[in-house]
Amino acid sequence: MGKVVYIFGNDISTDAIYPGRYMATVLPTETPQFCFADYTELNTKLNSKEYPAGSVIIGGNNFGTGSSREQAASTILGHGLVVIAKDYARIFLQNAINLGLNLITCPDIEADLGDEIEVSGDKVINKTKGKEFSTVPLPAARMAIVEAGGLVAYTRKKVLAKYSK
Repeated sequence: MGKVVYIFGNDISTDAIYPGRYMATVLPTETPQFCFADYTELNTKLNSKEYPAGSVIIGGNNFGTGSSREQAASTILGHGLVVIAKDYARIFLQNAINLGLNLITCPDIEADLGDEIEVSGDKVINKTKGKEFSTVPLPAARMAIVEAGGLVAYTRKKVLAKYSK
């Protein structure tokens, strides 16, 4: 269970998530410091660990629109944030899957700052409001990649299974 720490509107771009001016820094161990860099208060609280792993950010429609930079997904993953949005831009969603970031698609989500949120199976439960919302699950093949920890880990697991027989 996590607390809602930020609510975004529609069409949040990858440049808002991970500004292009930081593209010289691409290592997943270094990118988190620039997560939402232009949202100064959010960035400061993430970097100071005031918002711990498991904290929830809410997005509207088309979260992650814009460029194909995978750092937008890795920077979120680096903070252990839970992202719940109405839907996601296609390339951002695939980058997140490839990196093992489980994005929650919940078209009817209702939440306010500070609400306690629990993700349970195919439901998002807003404990504060006492409401449940259905999620749109990932297809099984994509979920298998996320559960393995990303595409590299998934592929490694498949190759090892094939050659260890």
